[in-house]
Amino acid sequence: MNTPNHSPASRPAWKNPWVIGWVLIIVVIVSVNMVMIYLASSTSPGLVVEDYYERGRNYEKTVRTRQALEEKLFLQVELPPEIRQGEPAKFHLTSTDSTGQPIPVDAVTLHAYRPSDCAYDFSTLMDKVRKGKATGVEPPLSGRYATEVIFPLKGVWDIIIAAEREGVEHNVARRIRVIPED
Repeated sequence: MNTPNHSPASRPAWKNPWVIGWVLIIVVIVSVNMVMIYLASSTSPGLVVEDYYERGRNYEKTVRTRQALEEKLFLQVELPPEIRQGEPAKFHLTSTDSTGQPIPVDAVTLHAYRPSDCAYDFSTLMDKVRKGKATGVEPPLSGRYATEVIFPLKGVWDIIIAAEREGVEHNVARRIRVIPED
């Protein structure tokens, strides 16, 4: 009786349960990392503010006040069609009431956050837009604000424009992509 002599070394490695197990573990780890990368880039940045305790103490009152005022105040953000690294980009904010009439706000600030690197985060005040040329003689157009910003890095940025009116801050958030310089 002639039986074939199969030694363990002659079997293909992919049929070994240990190899299959290790490959599956690596595939699961890589898959979980890909899901985490996707979630990190597509969800809220989860930014931390310096005065978290003070903001949190009156959270319910702040939310109710914002809800009441948001029915009266509408904020519209105009983004540039293309934002390039190292070149100025102009951002506009228009504040109106429910009938479309302009409403002035006390202060408007543009906050730019880089989800992958907080070292490049910055803020800048937005100026009231004036009629015609900016000579300083014309009265400001009520409810219209603008600023020019230069982004130092390419990639994804989170923009939050905060408009303060009657002591309450209203935020409008947008995610933008900065194109690399040529």
